[in-house]
Amino acid sequence: MNFTEGQILNYVASFIWPLIRISAMFVAVPLFSLRAVPARVRLILSVAMTLVVMPLLPAFSTIDMFSYQGFMVAIAQVMIGLASGFIVQMVFSAVLFAGQSVALGMGLGFAAMVDPQNGQQVPVIAQFYVMTSTLIFLSLDGHLLLIKMLLDSFTSLPIGIDGITKTNIWTIISWSSRMFAGGLLLTMPIVASLLLVNISFGVATRAAPQLNIFSVGFPVTLMLGMVLIWVTVPDVLDQFTGILTDAYDLVGQLLRL
Repeated sequence: MNFTEGQILNYVASFIWPLIRISAMFVAVPLFSLRAVPARVRLILSVAMTLVVMPLLPAFSTIDMFSYQGFMVAIAQVMIGLASGFIVQMVFSAVLFAGQSVALGMGLGFAAMVDPQNGQQVPVIAQFYVMTSTLIFLSLDGHLLLIKMLLDSFTSLPIGIDGITKTNIWTIISWSSRMFAGGLLLTMPIVASLLLVNISFGVATRAAPQLNIFSVGFPVTLMLGMVLIWVTVPDVLDQFTGILTDAYDLVGQLLRL
């Protein structure tokens, strides 16, 4: 069997371009981007998915990988993969922000543990919300849906220099405000209730300065926070599902699905 240099480069290019887009998505997508997941696992999954999708790819113009045009194509594929995973990652950041707001209102901001997602110390309450949301994400097959959307993007957004445009980048930046608005919306009842309790204790302190507010207020806010978390968990998960649906709508818009 004889192969020319051009044929070999074409075969390699038909493997490299999809691999770059898929591996970039695995770098940013929730669950697979955890520090506990070895890079070798992400690489194996990326190569396996690339080998599966290669025969199904539409024909695209051959571009020299070691040229300026090839460099721009690689950047476009990285941007597509990173944007797809980053948008869904912002949904979990909203949940983390909501948990931190509740923990600070309850007085449990000091009770922290290492977040496996980013390796930083975050409140335990925030970890509870993140783990619960992760279970909902897995039960809804959110990770499989994102992978399917990325594979479908090879048809709607073929490999080439055209990728995430400047307008799409500004759309992602504008949508990032949902990370704060959505996080506040998730726990608004708890935060508002704890704020009213703290205001009440402030008024009581002014009326009776000899009252040791720390010994009285901390157990009350702690127990009230626990009860409110237990009562509002179903509503929080419903709100999380709605924000996740909006995120997938945005991913579909960027991938032109």
